[in-house]
Amino acid sequence: MVKQERAARTREALVRAAAHEFEHTGYEGTSLTRVAGAAGISVGALTFHFSSKAGLAQAVRTRGDTAVRACVAEAGAGTAPALDSVVALTLALARLLEEDEVVRAAVRLWREIPDGDGTWSALWLPAVAEALDRAGRAGLAPAVGERDVALLAEYLLAGAESRIRGRIHGPASKGAGEGEGAGEGEGAGEGEGEGQGDDSVERHLSRLWALVLPGLSGH
Repeated sequence: MVKQERAARTREALVRAAAHEFEHTGYEGTSLTRVAGAAGISVGALTFHFSSKAGLAQAVRTRGDTAVRACVAEAGAGTAPALDSVVALTLALARLLEEDEVVRAAVRLWREIPDGDGTWSALWLPAVAEALDRAGRAGLAPAVGERDVALLAEYLLAGAESRIRGRIHGPASKGAGEGEGAGEGEGAGEGEGEGQGDDSVERHLSRLWALVLPGLSGH
C-alpha cells in the first residue's frame, strides 16, 4: 500500500511538472530531463512511470480532458434557458483555463498534436449544441441561428485562451501557437493567478456577453 501511494504521488508530480513544461515550451520543446528535475526524481524513475514523452503528453491530455468534461457537466446541470446555459458554460471554461495549468497545457497539446478534431472545443461544443437544440428557437431573435450562437461561443473562448496565453508568456514567446500578439503583451509575465481580480478573462467574457445578448435574444 505504501509503495502504491508513493507511486501515485510520483505520477502526480510528473504530470504536474510535465504540464508546466508543455504549457511553456510546447511538445517539441519539452525535455524529459527538465520534467524529471522539476518533479525531483531521476530520468530513469520517470521512464519507469512513463516510457516516453508521448506517454506523458497523453497523461496530461487525459487529465485536461477529465477537468473540462467535469466543468461541462457541472455547468449544464441546471435548468437555465439555453442562452444563459451557453454563457455560464463559457464563463466556467474561461475560469478553468485561468486557474488550471494542466488544462492550459492540454489545450496546447490538443493543438500541437491533433487527435481526431484536434481542438479542445470538441470537448464542450456538443454541450452548447445540445442546449440550443433542446430549446429550439426559444429565446433567440428571428435573425439568429443556433449555429451563430455556437460559433460565437467558440470564437470567444478561442480569444480567451489566446489572451491568457499572452499574459502568461508575453509577446516574446515562441513555438507552436505562440508569439501571435495575443494580449498585445499586456500583463506579460503575470503567470499563475493572473486571472484573479477585476481584470480576469472571465470578467472580460462576461462583459462581452452582456453586450451581445440583447442582439441574440431580441430583447
